[in-house]
Amino acid sequence: MAEQAASPEPLKVIQVCSVAPLHEPTLLPTSLPLTFFDLLWLRFPPVQRLFFYPFPHPTSSFLHSLLPSLKHSFSLTLQHFLPFAGTLTWPSHSPQPIINYLPGDTVSFTVAESHQNFNHLSSHLCEASQRHNLAPNLANSHDKSSLLAVQVTLFPNAGFCIGITTHHAAFDGKSSTMFLKSWAYICSNLQNPTTPSLPQHLTPFFDRSLIRDPSGIGELYAESWKNKNGSNNRSLKVWESLTEAPSDGLKGLFELTPSQILKLKQHGNSKMKGNVHLSTFCVTCAYVLACLVKVKQVKEENVFFIFSIDCRSRLDPPIPATYFGNCVAGGSFVVLTKELVEKDGFICALEGIVETLNRVKEEGVLKGAERFGAGMNKPRETRFFSTAGSPLFEVYGIDFGWGRPKKVDMISTDKTGAFSLSESRDISGGIEIGLVLSKAEMEDFSTLFVQGLDSL
Repeated sequence: MAEQAASPEPLKVIQVCSVAPLHEPTLLPTSLPLTFFDLLWLRFPPVQRLFFYPFPHPTSSFLHSLLPSLKHSFSLTLQHFLPFAGTLTWPSHSPQPIINYLPGDTVSFTVAESHQNFNHLSSHLCEASQRHNLAPNLANSHDKSSLLAVQVTLFPNAGFCIGITTHHAAFDGKSSTMFLKSWAYICSNLQNPTTPSLPQHLTPFFDRSLIRDPSGIGELYAESWKNKNGSNNRSLKVWESLTEAPSDGLKGLFELTPSQILKLKQHGNSKMKGNVHLSTFCVTCAYVLACLVKVKQVKEENVFFIFSIDCRSRLDPPIPATYFGNCVAGGSFVVLTKELVEKDGFICALEGIVETLNRVKEEGVLKGAERFGAGMNKPRETRFFSTAGSPLFEVYGIDFGWGRPKKVDMISTDKTGAFSLSESRDISGGIEIGLVLSKAEMEDFSTLFVQGLDSL
């Protein structure tokens, strides 16, 4: 029987406050409809990320120097993202949910203190449960939901952690990262005599009319949600999790160096037919998936793998890169488990990813959009795997004025079973992979991950 993971030490909550946008700009919308891209994620678990920053000073120093800057800059940032300081509701007269900001709406901002080991929590291997209390919960009910919450946890004389939780129907990964980068930019420029304005690449674009839906996919998604667990079910209560995490779960962060990525690409090109361009994303996902299927000793006949594809530049016509909201499609494929285990699993997975991307390129990113959510209902004989995050988000560049983060962790993947991807902090061109496994599985994965690379 698996050992129960030790519960994290309780936090000392220093303050729970509500932060409002400093001003309410008249030119920004206060209400936004959900597009079909947003509706797809309506009841999915929120996305939670942790950013660990060194700060070897006592509590009093943090409370008097850093905290006021973090809170003031957060308030300044919210005025650029006004609707997201509001709530998600589904009025009885509305065919779809809406994001709505009303004067007086605020965002929850919690400040806490912890005496856990900062260096252990921000290391490459940690008990998954030890980090879970560092991210806040969203206020969420059947009737309405907040979209954003922040928690700053101080580790005296060691560092602090910024935990951010975002509603998946309001933010995709690119949008939530853009919000954090905007906050960091404003915070690091607070000494400017004028109120910092955002540079163009951080200025959100809110026009939902650019998301065209001539075939009524949004209506289809909305009806699908309303018909789940009853009729006219307008509940906004999110699911707690998509998978059961191991009780002794460890969160491991693994790295692929540029030379290892090159070896994977070369091995892929030597085995695959034709002259195929293999991206870093393709070979990383294929290698991790092949390792996971073996370590998990998958008994199901098929493996279903799904990954997100940013649609902003792939729509016809393309929309701005700064479009704020969800704008991702699901790329997916099914493969026989025995092919991933018995043959060269890396090549088998790689072929599936490449064929999926080629199909998207040929048929368009929205081909089959009405079935995007169908992967969640795969039959029992299929095991589900997925990935989250992206190296393109460049999360290790998020500097609030006191240096880059020591560690970034997407802890919401602990509840979805996905493995996360980001750029490597210290190795230019490297990739960082985060995943939760039981203690025994983590040992097997570590061995397989290293040995597989050495054998190339």
